[in-house]
Amino acid sequence: MHEDRRAFLDELLATATPSGFETAGQRVFVDHVADHADEVRTDAYGNAVAVYQGDPDTDCSVVLAGHGDEIGLMVRDVTSEGFLKLTRVGGADKTVTRGQYVTVHGRDGPVSGVVGQTAIHLRDGDGSDDDEINEMHVDVGADDEEAARELVEVGDPITFDTTVKDLDGSLVAARGMDNRTGVWAAAEGFRRAVAADAAATVYAVSTVQEEIGRKGARMVGYDLDPDVVVAADVTHATDTPEAPGKKGSGIELGEGPVVGRGSANHPVVVEAVRSVADDEDVPVQLSAAGSDTGTDAESFYISRSGIASLNVAIPNRYMHTPVEVIDTADLNRVAELMGDFAARAESFAPFEVEV
Repeated sequence: MHEDRRAFLDELLATATPSGFETAGQRVFVDHVADHADEVRTDAYGNAVAVYQGDPDTDCSVVLAGHGDEIGLMVRDVTSEGFLKLTRVGGADKTVTRGQYVTVHGRDGPVSGVVGQTAIHLRDGDGSDDDEINEMHVDVGADDEEAARELVEVGDPITFDTTVKDLDGSLVAARGMDNRTGVWAAAEGFRRAVAADAAATVYAVSTVQEEIGRKGARMVGYDLDPDVVVAADVTHATDTPEAPGKKGSGIELGEGPVVGRGSANHPVVVEAVRSVADDEDVPVQLSAAGSDTGTDAESFYISRSGIASLNVAIPNRYMHTPVEVIDTADLNRVAELMGDFAARAESFAPFEVEV
């Protein structure tokens, strides 16, 4: 991966963006895409849109999207002893929450803390391993409630305090690969489309609040009303020893982008993207979405009277944990596929099924 683009990825991953509190990460996206865009704008809730105008005589518009928010925790209450009680932001996993370093994003700046975990010597047989997140607490070191409330207040978001780690080869581990990698792919696909002098109008979008109901995409889809959307997100790589066989998908790290089929995935767009992949020698994997892709594509495709949409995914191990793992080779290929499709989008229009 090019040094500048890896720096962009690292900055996205290092910036906390729990759902509803995405501003800092959206600024990272805006600053990066501004160099390639004719216009960059944000809306009332912070969805960020970069615009490349394309050929004014070409009546085709393409959205390349990723969601900029991540799961996390939130301060629900402060006890008289100065401990913070918790609630979830999105699909936080109770099994990986205890015993973690966290950062509380307070009004006056970040506050360090830990999620308490009773020592193994003291909890045998007491069932504490089954505690829900709303039964857990964060310890910020405060002596009492008054001291804690000087640091934080109810509603402050909390994220795990982890760093980006390079593993062997081209694998990288970090919190929030879901879905800062999709934002990265949308931005890089946009850059590639602009460099190719795409005839279509191309938008790069970083949406908000996907993890709590795909709400930002609904706003953007209505606002832009494009002809076609390619939404980049992560999907489960089930190539690890503990992956349940009954939920196995055959998706592997290093084997390329994952093109969804079914549900929101428009068949004309599916075939167009697969055609581009064949032409550009980009290996792809397929996934089955019988009912729901679980991504922003679901909100985009039912905006207005319907927008042809597709979920293209980055294989990801250990989703919704502090140690999500992706292969940067897959990530580069997703961006390449998105950019190459956007550069040729008008040749596949109109995006309509034949009945």
